[in-house]
Amino acid sequence: QLQVVESGGGLVQPGGSLRLSCAASGFTLNDYAIGWFRQAPGKEREGISCISNSGRGTKYADSVKGRFTISRDIDKNTIYLQMNSLKPDDTAVYYCAADRRPYSNLCTIARGSYTAWGQGTQVTVSS
Repeated sequence: QLQVVESGGGLVQPGGSLRLSCAASGFTLNDYAIGWFRQAPGKEREGISCISNSGRGTKYADSVKGRFTISRDIDKNTIYLQMNSLKPDDTAVYYCAADRRPYSNLCTIARGSYTAWGQGTQVTVSS
């Protein structure tokens, strides 16, 4: 059964860092691109980053570019989102999701491509 589970959220002060993890099971990362999304209260869920199934392609939303870094560990079947220089506007529930696609360096942060979603992990940036 295809499943992704997020972890690593919490409360952090502005300017701080967190690393989120997305543990994948029931599939191999070589077959699926993985995306990170977030949803703040009263707002639409937005795509913020993705990594291709080759691991060589990444993409970031302008709102997080230069602050967040996506990576993966094939051996652990886990994807990470390193978040630095966090701001109060980064407060949201963060989700990872899987997108099956032909092997390539491409990925998308458009929600519609993703089929398997985790339950989310809360990130709160506040002093």
